[in-house]
Amino acid sequence: MKSFAIRAVLLAGFGALAFMGMVASTVLAAATQVSTHRRAPLVPTALVEDVQSATADIEFMDYVGNGRVIKLEPHDVLVLSYLKSCEHETIAGGTVVVGTERSDVQGGQIVRVKVPCDGGKMRLSSKQASKSAASAFRIQSADIQATLYTRTPVVQLPKVLPSEDRTLLFERTDRLGERHEFKIDDTIAATGFYDLAKLNVSLTPGAIYAASIGGHKMAFQIDANAKPGPAPIISRLLRFQ
Repeated sequence: MKSFAIRAVLLAGFGALAFMGMVASTVLAAATQVSTHRRAPLVPTALVEDVQSATADIEFMDYVGNGRVIKLEPHDVLVLSYLKSCEHETIAGGTVVVGTERSDVQGGQIVRVKVPCDGGKMRLSSKQASKSAASAFRIQSADIQATLYTRTPVVQLPKVLPSEDRTLLFERTDRLGERHEFKIDDTIAATGFYDLAKLNVSLTPGAIYAASIGGHKMAFQIDANAKPGPAPIISRLLRFQ
């Protein structure tokens, strides 16, 4: 009788362990399923060139991805440029759904124009994944030569820029003699951008240049048909790593 009781206790213990194992397996499977269906980080498809809104939760020079929803108040204005299609959009009010090549706008107004840009040639770094779809994503241009379609670059400065090494230098490499040097003060360094259009400085159409600042370097070319003056940023952006 005693051995029967012991056996019953043992069987009950094994049954409890088996049940716990089944519960653990179910929880693990559910967690795996949730992880599988969790929304993946958005791949950046458009650049925010301007935003006039207190509620849109995006900023100048943010990259936004396919599927991102941006809600604008009636008087808000958003300017997007698409990296691949080179569509330049000015949107007033409404709900904006970012696409791969253009936006879908409901309840607002949109004006589109195709602008020259390196469509499809821009590469993104391997660190592009982010919890926030509105995070700024870095363009990886170390192994490609950028082409600018206006003669007045807008330069996104490196985030880390020592105060003792803030000289922005452009040197023409296909023909010697042309050189432009700019001192970056604290105010400009804080904004993170330097726009040659505001200085009325124009580079040479068709020329190839090396740009450098604070140990960062990159090569770029000015398109042979490039015009001077301001233009959409997507047409003239130089972005240091």
